[in-house]
Amino acid sequence: MSEKPLQIAVIAGDGVGKEVIPAGVTLLERVARDATFSCEFVNFPWGCEFYLQTQRMMDEDWLDQIRNFDAIYMGAIGAPTVPDHISAQELILPIRQRLVQYVNLRPMRLLPGITSPLGKRSTRDIDMVCVRENSEGEYCGVGGRVHVGTTNELAEQTSIFTRQGIERIARYAFELAQKRPRKLLASATKSNALQHSMVLWDEVISKVSTEYPDVKLQKYHVDALAARMITSPQTLDVMVTSNLFGDILTDIGSAISGSLGVGPSGNINPEKDFPSMFEPIHGSAPDIAGKDLANPIGAIWAGAMMLEHLGQPEASRRLVEAIESVLGNGTVLTPDLGGTATTTGMTAAILEALE
Repeated sequence: MSEKPLQIAVIAGDGVGKEVIPAGVTLLERVARDATFSCEFVNFPWGCEFYLQTQRMMDEDWLDQIRNFDAIYMGAIGAPTVPDHISAQELILPIRQRLVQYVNLRPMRLLPGITSPLGKRSTRDIDMVCVRENSEGEYCGVGGRVHVGTTNELAEQTSIFTRQGIERIARYAFELAQKRPRKLLASATKSNALQHSMVLWDEVISKVSTEYPDVKLQKYHVDALAARMITSPQTLDVMVTSNLFGDILTDIGSAISGSLGVGPSGNINPEKDFPSMFEPIHGSAPDIAGKDLANPIGAIWAGAMMLEHLGQPEASRRLVEAIESVLGNGTVLTPDLGGTATTTGMTAAILEALE
C-alpha cells in the first residue's frame, strides 16, 4: 500500500449526482483494495441546494479549498429552481477555467451488450474519443446585455480563440491519435461561416499537424461531422473540437453509443499543476432523482478515467472490464438501456464482477 492516499474532492452536486457518485466511490474503494494505493474522499456540498441556502454555488474560497487535491470527482449540476446560466457560470466553468483544465476528454464507445439506436452496429463501429477545448472559445463568458426589458434589448456573446489555446489542444489531440491504432484525427470547423475564429482554428491545426506526419488529419465542417457520426461512425476515431462544437458532438456520440447515461468525461490539466475533474456527461435528471433509476456507468467509467490519470492504469482497466462484463452478460441493464435494474442493482453487479 502506498504511503499517501490519493486525495479526491467529491462534488456530488444535484439530482442523480447524489446517487451515481456514491456508487462510483464504492467501486473506487473496492478496486483500490486489491491494488497498491488507497483513496481518501472529501465531500463538498456545493451545487444548487447550496445556492438556494447561500446565494452562491460554491464557497467564496473554493479555489483554496480544492486546489491541492489530486483530483475532483463530480456528479451533476443543475436544478429547476436555479437558472442554468447560474449553475454553469458559477460552478462548472470557474472550476474548469481557474484550474486550467483546458482538455475535455470524452470517450464514446459502444460497450458490449448495448444496442446502438443506429442498428446493426458492432463495438468496432463506434469507438471514438473527443478532445474538446475546455477553457475558451464559445464558453469563455465574454459578453453582456443592454437595454434589458425594452424593445431595443441587445445581447452579445463573444467567442475567444487564442493561438496558444488552439495549439495546446491540438497537440494533445495529435498525441492521443498517435497512440491509437488508426492514427486518425478529425478537426471540427465552420470556417465557411465563421471567418475569423474558425479560420484561425484551421490554420493552427494545420500547422501543428506538420509535427505529426504519421497522423492523418481530416477537416470537417461541424454539421457534416455530426452527420458522419450517424451515417459512418466507423470512419471516425479521435476528434478535436472547440468548446461548443465538442459539447454538442459528444452528446451525439453518447446517444449513438446507447445512452447518455454511459458517457464519462475528464476535465484535464495535462501538466498536473492543478487537479483534474472527472464526471459523467449526463445532467442531474430531476425527473428520476431519488428513485434509484439512474445509470451509474457514466460516473463509474469517469472514476476509471480518474484512476488512469492518477497513475493507476491497472485498476482503471479492471473497473472498465467489470463494466463490460456486466453489460455483456445482458441481464443487468438500467431503464435507459432497456432493462429494469436500479442504480443500486447495477452497482452491486459491477461490484460482484470485480470480486
